[in-house]
Amino acid sequence: MEIVPSYLVDHTRLKAGLYVARKDRLGYETVTTFDLRLKRPYHDEVMETGSVQALEHICETFLRNDELWKDKIIFFGPMSCRTGFYLIVEGDIDTDTIYPLVERTFDYAADFEGEIPGSSPKECGFCMDMDLDKAKEDAALYYNLLISAKKENFNYPQPRKPRAKKA
Repeated sequence: MEIVPSYLVDHTRLKAGLYVARKDRLGYETVTTFDLRLKRPYHDEVMETGSVQALEHICETFLRNDELWKDKIIFFGPMSCRTGFYLIVEGDIDTDTIYPLVERTFDYAADFEGEIPGSSPKECGFCMDMDLDKAKEDAALYYNLLISAKKENFNYPQPRKPRAKKA
């Protein structure tokens, strides 16, 4: 089998940031997947599950209600490694274009007050694992990174070469 392209990204050199992970054609349309990397792999502590789930609910609700983007949002969800989220949007989009939306989203999440959207047993498969305080802390850290980001926070490190196949 071919290696998944995201596994070619050298995660030991990856910074927290905002990256175009891939662009896919679906018929005549392009969809863009963004890597919203909140934590630097192997350097930062991964997000706690309660933070991940709370941020997923808060950010997804914000994104799907944003007047400019709501009709282009396909998916927002966590990476299983707990270092970030994927955001999939309709269109051939670059980081400069999506940046204001991501910045607004995490600014909103950092200051979120009230009941987490979709946080009842009828709305969520395991709503007991949500930590609003930790989610706000993680969102604030990412927001602060975004507003002071450097070039390396928007460009993946050069991919590593795939391992040679054994004969």
